[in-house]
Amino acid sequence: MFPKLTGLIAATHTPFHDDRSLNLDVIPRQAEHLAAAGVSAVFISGTTGESHSLTVEERLALTRRWTEVVRGTPLKLIVHVGHNCQADATVLAGAAGEADAIASLAPSFFKPKNVDELVRYLEPLARAASDIPFYYYDIPSMTSVTLPVTTFLEAAPARIPNLAGVKYTNADLIQLQECFAAAGGKFDILFGIDEILLASLAFGARGAVGSSYNFAAPIYRKVMAAFEAGDWTMARKEQARAVALIRLLVRYDYLPAAKFVMSLLGVPVGPARSPLPDLGQEAKTRLERELHETGLWDALRAS
Repeated sequence: MFPKLTGLIAATHTPFHDDRSLNLDVIPRQAEHLAAAGVSAVFISGTTGESHSLTVEERLALTRRWTEVVRGTPLKLIVHVGHNCQADATVLAGAAGEADAIASLAPSFFKPKNVDELVRYLEPLARAASDIPFYYYDIPSMTSVTLPVTTFLEAAPARIPNLAGVKYTNADLIQLQECFAAAGGKFDILFGIDEILLASLAFGARGAVGSSYNFAAPIYRKVMAAFEAGDWTMARKEQARAVALIRLLVRYDYLPAAKFVMSLLGVPVGPARSPLPDLGQEAKTRLERELHETGLWDALRAS
């Protein structure tokens, strides 16, 4: 059984120059910022990392640079290797051997129709990095793959012996409880919906992967601390603050807006790639003003 990951795990942005080319020089600053914010690990090249807008070569370069940057630090590294091409995903997995774990979502164009097909797709990826933990990344809102995760957890270990658990980005909280109970609590279930982190803690989550942990870790640390202290009033208050922040960013188009917030915090991760839009200077000015007017900026800057 692998050690379980705990705390806030930031699903990191992929940094780009203004021309949308990869900007690896920003990664040390990202790592420094996240470590100072109390984040325990990074999850790179995932949804927040715009993995579907990256070439395999770019993803390999990201893996190499993050591996160099976190080496010898407390920050753990999870590399997302999922790809619609199984062969490319296997190459990505094989290059991530120095990471603390790898993860993969299901293919989302030609989709697995049952759990056996899903396991068959993931098996060579996990085998390519067999010495480190493997996590299945369940995100049906993006992949439209709605196979029961509990059935996957029953079927997969025989063929994926390094299966550690699931990155569970799924609003089905009934199934979440079943995942925690599966195999006597053996599996590490990392919750992936920031807006309902508090609910997941109540069901047993101790580790969570999220995009807003890049810039709002101070808020979520308060959620977790209040939960641990049994202060539900404070926990709900801070969770509501996080929801208000995310709703604000969604109004401006979430991912480009989130990357802009990172730049305000001194981490210039640049714009998002097409087809995501450019935020534009007028929108940036309005968003920055709203962050200050609502008091959310002060919450982001809190230690």
